[in-house]
Amino acid sequence: MQFSKGHGTENDFVLLPDPDGVLDLSPARIAALCDRRRGLGADGVLRVVRWEALGPDAPAPEPGVEWFMDYRNADGSVAEMCGNGARVYARYLAHAGWLPAEDFSLGTRGGVRRVRFEGADGVAVEMGPAKVGEGSTATVDGHAFTGVAVDVGNPHLACVTGAAVDSLDLRRPPGHDPALFPHGVNVEFVSPIDEAGEVLMRVHERGVGETRSCGTGTVAAVVAALRHDCRETGGVTVHTPGGLLRVTVDGATTTLHGPAVLVAHGELSRTWWDQLT
Repeated sequence: MQFSKGHGTENDFVLLPDPDGVLDLSPARIAALCDRRRGLGADGVLRVVRWEALGPDAPAPEPGVEWFMDYRNADGSVAEMCGNGARVYARYLAHAGWLPAEDFSLGTRGGVRRVRFEGADGVAVEMGPAKVGEGSTATVDGHAFTGVAVDVGNPHLACVTGAAVDSLDLRRPPGHDPALFPHGVNVEFVSPIDEAGEVLMRVHERGVGETRSCGTGTVAAVVAALRHDCRETGGVTVHTPGGLLRVTVDGATTTLHGPAVLVAHGELSRTWWDQLT
């Protein structure tokens, strides 16, 4: 079984090329693959599959969209969307010779996303309009942080705070309102926009834990930070523990800009894979 390993600002993924949709991706297999001791280690798995090969349980294919990002969290759960993953997926398509064009549409469970290459190592993903919902709070070590629900194809609670973002203990999931987020939530902590148009952000992803970066979380954080600055549009540079990303927000869509890197290609042991259920 072939695999590749890649990352977008150190948000890392195992990519499994499966254009004809024959792999059995059980939660146990995904969790083992993502485990950093007994597997390859990753924040999630990207199955590179043609949309028409996904089967009846997947969203109906849209005309003209060949590839689908079948994304799984590190615990094996299915996720709707992953902005960093979409950029790494595009980089893999280029590597494999499967890239439809330098500017193409990619299917995801959060909707179709337009992807384009920028410069030597950059990829931009149009993430669609962010839907701002209710205000709520996240709790870390008994401290409450005010935030706002933001839907970027998956659920987020983005908290703009003057507290030292670097000092927060995110080893455990932040507390949240289960009535508002019955299926869990990604939680971002972001500093207010400074004079240079930049913010700091950390994120705890549902089904994964704290990650070095999160594409959809970066978009949610910027939308919340702009609102905190009494704006609804603009461009913001985001410092994550894994590196720099940029988000542009206009009236129609949001776009995530950043690097996407492939670091390894190899072969999984079929014996090891078959022992997992």
